[in-house]
Amino acid sequence: MSLTHFDPLANLRLFEDAFTRFLSEPASNRPWSPAVDIYETENDLVLKADLPEVSLKDIDVRVENQTLTVSGERKFEQEEAHKGYHRIERSYGNFVRSFAVPNLFDTDKISAEFHNGVLTVTLPKKETAKPRQVKVEVKA
Repeated sequence: MSLTHFDPLANLRLFEDAFTRFLSEPASNRPWSPAVDIYETENDLVLKADLPEVSLKDIDVRVENQTLTVSGERKFEQEEAHKGYHRIERSYGNFVRSFAVPNLFDTDKISAEFHNGVLTVTLPKKETAKPRQVKVEVKA
């Protein structure tokens, strides 16, 4: 009869190793979702999306039924000079992000600009939604 060492944490270590590899290795099937900041100013709702290495012709911005949708594609440019990749971690392919737009904003007057890989979409507030100052008269 031979004695073997029993390690009660062996299965936990195998799981931890598999989970670490899952998070650190590139996932070609994972959808790409660009980071987005949304903030409100006194007059506008502003959305900023990081779209590095996305061509302007591959970006689509739409507003339908009070939903703002930003979609596009970051293409993987495989050049002969870059043969033999050791690691590919950045995501490529199609992306779609959709956001509900409150009725306070005028979707007919949407504007967008693209500069240095950042898409900025601006939706102005409707005049009725802007803060107003009312002068109060004092009667004696």
